[in-house]
Amino acid sequence: MNIGIMEKKMNLLFLDAYFEPEIIAYTHLEKDLIQGLIEGNNHIQVICPIPTKGISDSVRNEYAGRKREELYGGRVKVRRFWAPRESKKTILRAFRYFWCNLRSYQIGASVKSADLVFSASTPPTQGLLSAMIAKKLSKKYKRNIPFVYDLQDVFPDSLVNAGMTKQGSLLWKIGRKTEDYTYRNADRVIAISEGFKRNIIAKGVPEDKITVVSNWIDVNAVQPVEKENNSLYDDFGIDRNKYTVVYAGNFGATQGADIVLEVAEKLKDMADIRFVIFGGGAYFEDAKIRAASLPNVIIHGLLPQERVPEVYSLGDVALITCKPGTGNAGMPSKIWSIMACNTPIIASFDIDSDLADVLRLSGAGKCVQPGNAEVLAEAIKEAYIDSCSIGKKSSTDIRRYIIQNASKDVCVNKYVETIMSAVKH
Repeated sequence: MNIGIMEKKMNLLFLDAYFEPEIIAYTHLEKDLIQGLIEGNNHIQVICPIPTKGISDSVRNEYAGRKREELYGGRVKVRRFWAPRESKKTILRAFRYFWCNLRSYQIGASVKSADLVFSASTPPTQGLLSAMIAKKLSKKYKRNIPFVYDLQDVFPDSLVNAGMTKQGSLLWKIGRKTEDYTYRNADRVIAISEGFKRNIIAKGVPEDKITVVSNWIDVNAVQPVEKENNSLYDDFGIDRNKYTVVYAGNFGATQGADIVLEVAEKLKDMADIRFVIFGGGAYFEDAKIRAASLPNVIIHGLLPQERVPEVYSLGDVALITCKPGTGNAGMPSKIWSIMACNTPIIASFDIDSDLADVLRLSGAGKCVQPGNAEVLAEAIKEAYIDSCSIGKKSSTDIRRYIIQNASKDVCVNKYVETIMSAVKH
C-alpha cells in the first residue's frame, strides 16, 4: 500500500462492539484498516467486549481469561472486558448495549495516551459513546482529541426499514437525538456510499466533514473461477451446461430473498435454468422446506468465506434482493465479491438506491422493481435468451470497476488519509 510514514507516532483509540476473532461483515474490513494504519508510524489501542458473535463456547471461554493481548508485534494492544452474550430478546440486547457502553466509557476515559478516537456505527449508540470519550479525553489532556466516525449503517433509518420502529416513535426520536449528537461532535464522518452522504447532509451534517469510501474486498483473494476448475459443480451435482442463477445471503426481515423461490417456481418449466441458493438467517429453514418441492432449485447453507469466488463464479447471473423501500439503508457488500468474479447481476432492489447507481455506472447488470416476481422472472428470462444483454464474463469490465473503485488498497488508503488528516487538523 502507498501509505506515507508519519514522523510522529500516533496513538489511535478504537472503540469496538465486535473484534476478532468474532465473525461479522465488518471484521475483515477493520483488520485491513488496522494493517494499513500500522504500516505508518501508528499504534492502536482497541477496547472491546470478550467475543460472542460467530464463535464457539470454547473460544469465548478462552478469551474470558485473556483480557489483554498484543497483536502485530505489539503495535496493537487490545483491552477486553466481560459482557453477556447477545440475546434475541430486545430487553436483554438493550441491557448488553448499555453495559458495553458503560464499560467502554470507563476504560476509554482512563487511557493514558490517545491522539484520536475511531469507531464504526454498530450498535447505534457506538457513535454517542465515542464522541463522549473524545470529549472527556480532550478535557483530560487539555488538547483536542478528534473523533472519526465510520458510518456503516444509518440509524434510526435502518430500524424503520427493518420494521423495528416507525418514524416519529419514541425509539425513532431517541435515535435521531443520538445520531445528531454523534455527527455534531465527529471531526470526520466516513460514509460508505453517496446515498449515505446525501442522507446525512439532509440532516444538517456539513459536506466538508464527510468523506465517501466504499467498503472493499481483496481483489487478489476474490477472482473468477472458470467452470472447469469450479469444484462446486461436482460437489452439488450441478450441470455445467445449465444456465445457473445464484443467490447467496440471508433470508431475513429486509433481504426479501423469498422472491428468489417465487421466481424459481415461475420458471420451473424452463429446463435449462437452474437456481442455486446458499442461504442462512431467520427464515432459511422455511426456504429449504419450500425449495424441496422445486425441481430447478439446489439449496444449501452459506459456505465459508474462502469459497466465495467459487460461489459467485458459479452463476451465469447473480441475484441481489431487498424488501421494497429498504434498499437505501445500505449497500450490500456482496456486490463487490460478485463483480470481482466478473459475474453480472440482476437486482430486485430499489431503483433509487446506491446499488442501482453502481450497476448503471459499472455496466455490471440491471436493477428491477423490488418485490415484483413477474418483473424479476422476465429479467432472468431475457438474460438467459440473450446472454449478451448482460454477458456472463464477456469482458473484464465488471472486475476492472472493482479494482479501480472498491479494492482493498484503494479504499484502505482513503481511510488512512482521512484519519491522519483529522489528527493533523
